[in-house]
This record gives sequence, C-alpha cells and structure tokens, in this order.
Amino acid sequence: MATEEKKEIEPKERKPAGPPKSVFREYFESLTVTLIMALFGMTFIIQAVTVPTGSMQNTILIGDYLLVNKFIFNPGGNPLPFLPMREIRRGDIIVFKYPGNKLHPEMDRAHGTSATPYQMNYVKRVIGLPGDTVEFRDNQVFINGELLPEHRVIGDPPTPGDNQSALVPKDFEDKTPEEKYDVFYSKRTMDPILKGQKLSRRDFEFAVPGKPMQVPENSFFCMGDSRDNSEDSRYWGFVPRELVVGRAMFVYWSCDRGASNGDMLGCLTHPRLDRIGKFVK
Repeated sequence: MATEEKKEIEPKERKPAGPPKSVFREYFESLTVTLIMALFGMTFIIQAVTVPTGSMQNTILIGDYLLVNKFIFNPGGNPLPFLPMREIRRGDIIVFKYPGNKLHPEMDRAHGTSATPYQMNYVKRVIGLPGDTVEFRDNQVFINGELLPEHRVIGDPPTPGDNQSALVPKDFEDKTPEEKYDVFYSKRTMDPILKGQKLSRRDFEFAVPGKPMQVPENSFFCMGDSRDNSEDSRYWGFVPRELVVGRAMFVYWSCDRGASNGDMLGCLTHPRLDRIGKFVK
C-alpha cells in the first residue's frame, strides 16, 4: 500500500500590525479632514457675509450675518440635470462685488473703503433682468412699461438720525397676492405722492422718470428694499453677471449693532435670537 505524503500547510504570512494611533494623531487627522471640507465648502458652495448698512431693511437688518449659496446660480448654458442650479430670477436677493460708480468715481473715493469697487460685497434685490427696460418714478418700478408688483410700506427709523435700528413700518395699501415682498419708503417721499403730486428727485442717474433704461446682456438692475436709504443701480448702474457671488439664504447670527456700539464682543453679548435661522426672501 502506497503511503500518502502529508503536506504541511504553511501558515499565512501575517503583516506586522503598526503601532496604535495616538489620541493626538486621531484628533489631528479629524481636524485636517474637517478643515479641508470646510475650505471646499466656503470656496465653492457657501460663504458667510455680514450686513453693515441699512439698504435692505427691514428684510435684512444691520448686524445680520448671512450664509450665501454660491452654487445655486447657473453660470450659463443649460444646467446639469443632477445639480440644483438655476438662472437668476427677478426678486432674488443676491450678494455681489460692488461694480463701482463709473459715472462719478469720486463718490466711491468719498465713501472710502465701504465703496471699494470689485472688493466690497453688496446685498440687493434683483429688479431688472437682461433685456428688461426699467424705469423708476414716483416710488414705483416699471418693467417694460408695466408696474412691478411690490408691496410698498412707509418705514422710518424709530428716532430721527437712528441708522442702526429697524424701520417702524406703517401700511397704507393692501398687499396683493402678486406682491411677494415689502419695500420701504420714508414718509417724507411718500407724502407728496399720496397727495397726488409728482415726486421730483435729482439724485438718480439710471432709470430716471421719462428715461427708461434697458438692462444690458449678462447684467442685472438691483435695488435695496429700503428705497430711500439705498445706493444701488439707480446711482451706479448695472451689476455684471461675473460679479455675482450667490444668493442670500438665511441669517445664521444677528446682533444689535446699536446696543453693542459696533464692538465684536458686544455683538456676542447682544444677540437678536429671533433673527437666527430666518430665511431671506
């Protein structure tokens, strides 16, 4: 009888286990990944901005800190079907780089760093789209000859000279379903109109009464919701598409700048909790 040779089974070669990760290394790796993801998000998806002026009151208050969606607007052509992108629409509140006052650059110099072209972020509402004809007269906006539905509200500061607090609103006309947002005018400029008089204004350069202007291609006509306290497209012209940063989404922090006297620590100790999480629309 032939004998079978027993084959010895060699044990599988085991790789030597490395030393266990230290707590410091685990925290360092987690922090690195978090920072990379945050940097990617802040670069391509969202951006945080603050609101230093009252041009959008009461929609956005001075001291509101906003998160901006940088990804939503389609830069041109047809958006990819699996990406949540779209074109800029009338009524959108956008953040953009200030294009500068081409007619009166001395006005920018007079404002100092708050009006530095291509550097300062501005927040306004889109009123005119490319190809639209815009005219602003008697505290009303006309697009292609037709009245733009906006709910007008009389709004003034609680005390004269108060540039930090929210406006005190006073309705004088009913809001219709077509009017999706509120715009605020001071009693000073609304009184003549309510009395049936024409309002004479000489401080605007674009879309003035009797001289409607067409919005150029790839540009937008933008205005603040606090219409008598906003230097916008009526003063310095159109916003080129390439300067648009994104769409304002919601308030992630808000503080009472008047109570804090503009101090950062004071901003932390004087929060407006009712504003946090408020969507901008």
